[in-house]
Amino acid sequence: MFSVQRFVFIALGSAVTVAACTVASHHGVTRAVVVVAPPQAPAGADDPIAARRRADVDAMRTFRPGYPFWRHVFTLPDHSIAYGSAVDGRLLVTFPARGDWTRHAVWADPALAGLLQGQPLAHRLSDRREQVAHLLERAAGPVLHNSTRGDSLLQSMPTYGSFVGEWSAIYERFGVPGDIGLAQAILESGMSGTRRSEANAVGFCQWLQANWKRLNHFSPVPLQGQNQTTQAAYCAAYLSVLATKYGSFIPAVSEHNAGGTNVGRALINGERLGADDVRAQYLMGSQLANDLRALPGTRYAAVYRSYGPRSYRYAEMVFGIALEVDRLIASTPQAEIHAMRATRAISLAEITTRMHLSAKEVRRFNPALGDRVPANAALYLPAYVGEFGRDVAFWRRPATADYAAVLDDFVRLRPGTEQWDDRAFAPVLAGFKRRFAETNTEEGMVMATVLAYAMDQAYTSPRHALLKEFRRDPRVRLLVEQAALERPTSRDSRRADVVRSSFRD
Repeated sequence: MFSVQRFVFIALGSAVTVAACTVASHHGVTRAVVVVAPPQAPAGADDPIAARRRADVDAMRTFRPGYPFWRHVFTLPDHSIAYGSAVDGRLLVTFPARGDWTRHAVWADPALAGLLQGQPLAHRLSDRREQVAHLLERAAGPVLHNSTRGDSLLQSMPTYGSFVGEWSAIYERFGVPGDIGLAQAILESGMSGTRRSEANAVGFCQWLQANWKRLNHFSPVPLQGQNQTTQAAYCAAYLSVLATKYGSFIPAVSEHNAGGTNVGRALINGERLGADDVRAQYLMGSQLANDLRALPGTRYAAVYRSYGPRSYRYAEMVFGIALEVDRLIASTPQAEIHAMRATRAISLAEITTRMHLSAKEVRRFNPALGDRVPANAALYLPAYVGEFGRDVAFWRRPATADYAAVLDDFVRLRPGTEQWDDRAFAPVLAGFKRRFAETNTEEGMVMATVLAYAMDQAYTSPRHALLKEFRRDPRVRLLVEQAALERPTSRDSRRADVVRSSFRD
């Protein structure tokens, strides 16, 4: 329930330590320079990534306990309607999108199997879904329901299922739990490298083509985004940057769908509701936006803006799907992916001849491949071939001490959106960009590239100014206070009815 006991306006930013030191330039002239010391998070657990992940799961269990339901939605074949418990996420029943629900239901909870007997069901599907939700709530408590979306994953698994373990290792190298990273890829593309959305988002993680082009601008090597193994590294690095910025994977994955400005507004509103932890701030702020959007009219549009139902559900979908990743890896024999940095353009014909592989099999490793691999791009194969280029399969060997040390320092940075989006913080990120590049590792190059991209995104967009205005807007603050009296209550606030069309790709 919404609490009106306290509305606390809490500043996220913290001061950046600045010190002056004297250095000698290469011209022999002594000059003073400003050194910005990176603000560090308080010393805590030895493994900050594991601690971050545990806190995220605890927050999901507290605020969105039904999140495990989404593992079923994205692994069951399409053309069914799934119902699950909003209390613990267990699957209750699935019905055919078309057909007789009294005869063709698949009851996961046998105790509910007689629930529809003697019930005249509505003919219109949307009305029937609501009607059955009411009936299930009487017997099993609050429910979630959604059309199933498993076809994309089920179609990809025979081709790419043997690579899931390798892709998981890529995410782990950047400080991202493999199951969370892969869950986002499953949600976005079913792990396909060539999938393209109507908005021109492409590949594994469904980055917009314009963003991928901008990332390529900062990369010292050509990036072929339709190769999942390429995109996995850059998606992982960016997710690592966002998780460090927020101090949590929950708003980090949500930014992919909602955008940084909407996530920032949710965090600010969560503060206004009294939350003093980033997870509670985001989950409470997003709940507020979702509840107010459900009210008739647009009185509260200034509070929720363009934040919609899919954005509200995005993090819990990712964390729910993550529960399936280990099973997917265990269900399919895993294969190795080796990577070479092509020293020249290499034709598909040369690759198939040298490897004794079909063109189809080579393209399974390289979905972006046309008739040749461009010079300096990555070539992925089931075995390493020295004549094709140096080995860049960093996930197949231990991280260097230098890279591990820089990553550990990075993920321990103190989070805070106001701080990170302020240009005064740029020297800190630039320092880490340089340190990652100086490791002379493939993964260090990826992190350096992504930090350049992240800084470009932060400092050339109006996000910082928009969030500053939103935070200071007295009208928005007043609307949040007034919302306490008008938010949906009882059944409407407990059950999350998902609009089917909101989840179309």
